[in-house]
Amino acid sequence: MWYSIVSQDVKDSLSKRAKARPEHLVRLAELKDAGRLLVAGPQPAIDNLEPGAAGYTGSLIIAEFDSLVDAQRWAEADPYVSAGVCESVNVKPFKKVLP
Repeated sequence: MWYSIVSQDVKDSLSKRAKARPEHLVRLAELKDAGRLLVAGPQPAIDNLEPGAAGYTGSLIIAEFDSLVDAQRWAEADPYVSAGVCESVNVKPFKKVLP
């Protein structure tokens, strides 16, 4: 089943994000290579794909896991979580309808 993982960043998370990003991307690449990643990306703090110093307010990942518990465990083990980037992480089942 698909699950949405929505994280909310702490204030001024940009430097923490930069440090943890390589490890974070490795985990996403593993999901992608396994055919289990629908979409992933950050949420810019301003209306610009490259927000610069404004940074990001959070991230969205939609990926396939065997269960909600597995999705939650994967999310909790994310390098952004251990680096203190995330203020909160919300994992919910996701039903893909379109496209």
